[in-house]
Amino acid sequence: MVKGYDEMSEEQLSATSSKSRPSHGGIPFVNGWLVVALLICGIALLARDLYRNPISLFMPDAGSRPVIARGDLAEDEKTTIKIFKSASVSVVHVATAELATNRFNFNVLEVPKGTGTGFIWDENGYIVTNYHVIRGENQRFRVTLSDNTTHQAYLVGGEPSKDIAVLRIDPAHLNLVPIKLGTSSNLQVGQKVFAIGSPFGLDQTLTTGVISGLGREIQSTNRKTIRDVIQTDAAINPGNSGGPLLDSAGLLIGVNTAIYSPSGASVGIGFAVPADILNRIVPQIIQSGKVERPGLGVFIFPDAMAREVVKTPGVLIKDIVPDSAAAKAGLRGTTRDQRGGIVLGDLIVAIDDKPVNEQADLFDLLEEKKVGDVVRVTVLRDKKKMDVDVTLQRIE
Repeated sequence: MVKGYDEMSEEQLSATSSKSRPSHGGIPFVNGWLVVALLICGIALLARDLYRNPISLFMPDAGSRPVIARGDLAEDEKTTIKIFKSASVSVVHVATAELATNRFNFNVLEVPKGTGTGFIWDENGYIVTNYHVIRGENQRFRVTLSDNTTHQAYLVGGEPSKDIAVLRIDPAHLNLVPIKLGTSSNLQVGQKVFAIGSPFGLDQTLTTGVISGLGREIQSTNRKTIRDVIQTDAAINPGNSGGPLLDSAGLLIGVNTAIYSPSGASVGIGFAVPADILNRIVPQIIQSGKVERPGLGVFIFPDAMAREVVKTPGVLIKDIVPDSAAAKAGLRGTTRDQRGGIVLGDLIVAIDDKPVNEQADLFDLLEEKKVGDVVRVTVLRDKKKMDVDVTLQRIE
C-alpha cells in the first residue's frame, strides 16, 4: 500500500525531496539552459523576419525623370529679374582695411576691417556709400565691381550727419554704369521696393519688400537726426549698408543705411536716406569734399530757455554774427538796455511761410536751401509780425 505524504515520516519526506531536486552538475539543470538558448534564438529569428526589408532597395536600370516645361514666368517675376539685371551692374562691394605695423618686422600691413555696399554715381568713377562704412583713421578702401574686378578707392569726402560718403576709383579703361536716379518726394506707403547689397559679404544679393513708412527719424553717426527717412521691410542685414533702394521702375529712391534689430540681423525694419537728400549733397561733396551749410548768421537760444522767456512758439535770436547775412538784412539779437534789462531779439516764426516752432524746424527748412538763396524770414518784433528777406550764407 502506498502511503500519502501526510502519512510519511519526516525522514522519508526529506529523502524523497533530496532525490527529486536537481543538482548544478546534473542533466536537468543543463536542459533548462538549453531551453532558454533555443527561446532566444527563436526570438532573434522572428525579429529578423519582422524587420527584414519587404522589398528590394536597389533598381539597376533606374534613370532620370523627364522634366516638365515650366512655361513663362509671372509678370512680377519678370519685372524683378529685369530690375536686378539693370541695377546690379551699378552696385559695388566696398571693403575697408586699416593700416597697422607688424610688431616683429615693423612692416606696414593692411588689416581687413569691414565691408559694405555702394553704387556708381557717374562715369567719372565716383562711388556713393554710407559714411559709417568708411569712417575711421588710416583707412584704405577697395571696390569690387559687378565684373569681379577690384580697384583701389580713395575717399573724396562725406557728410556724417546724413551718413553719406563718396569714394572714387580710376575710371580709365572701365565701363562704368551709373545707377538710375529717381525721386523720393512722391513715395507712398505700400510701394514695392528692391534692395541690392552685400549682406555678410555675399555680394549682389537681392531682397524685396514694400515701403513700410515715411517721414521716420534715425540718428546718424555723429548723433545728428536724419529726418524724412524711408522705412522698408525689405531684408537689410550687415553689409547692405550703402546699397541702393530701388522702386519698381528700377530707379534709386534711397540709400540703405540702418536696421532696427535687437539681434543685429534683419527683423523687417530697415531705413534708407531719401534720394532727394542724396542728390543735393553728393554734388557738393564731389565739388569740394564737404557739404556747404546755408545759414542766417545768427546764434539762437535753446528751445527750453526760449520757452521760459517767450510763450509763443518760435526760435529766439540770441546774437547776430557781425557782417553776416542776418546783420545785413537787419535782424536783431537779444540785448540789454541802459538799466540792464533784457530786450528780446527777433523771434523767428516762419521761413518762406512755413512755420518754425522750434530749432529743428528752422534747421530742416534751411537744409532744403543752398548758399545764395534768398529766403523770407517772418519774425515777431515787439509783438508785431514782420518779414525780412535774407540771402543765405555759408556757415561752418
